[in-house]
Amino acid sequence: MGTYRENLRVPVSWWIIAAAATVTLFVITAVPVGTFAGALVGGTALLLLVLFFLQYGGARVEVDGERLRAGRAVIERAHLGKVEALTGDDARHAFGRDCDPKAYLLLRSYVRGAVRVEITDPRDPAPYWVIATRHPDRLAAALTGNSVARS
Repeated sequence: MGTYRENLRVPVSWWIIAAAATVTLFVITAVPVGTFAGALVGGTALLLLVLFFLQYGGARVEVDGERLRAGRAVIERAHLGKVEALTGDDARHAFGRDCDPKAYLLLRSYVRGAVRVEITDPRDPAPYWVIATRHPDRLAAALTGNSVARS
């Protein structure tokens, strides 16, 4: 069986935007009220953004010989059925219009690919999981035990 590990970290562009927003908040507060107030507002905003980015971007997708972990959810591989790598519109629709409301979703808006994994455990209310991934073919290969050429 294949193994796979991926951290769904937020992209660098988000960090750049957060830095620009923090500087903007500092300036628009510091000019009329003072440097201390600007530093307080900017520092608070920066702290909140960093904590959010680390938590939101800390989602991990892991496959080993026994289980699949997607974010906080874990399932034994014995309960996995059909696996489908999704890209483009297929991935976008899997998280939107084609999604079963009972499905488990690990969605990250900045990740374009996904894998849909059928759940065969009759006790599990989710019919399938849709997992965001930057490498849908590699994740699908790890889940099915097939190999895929790396690009």
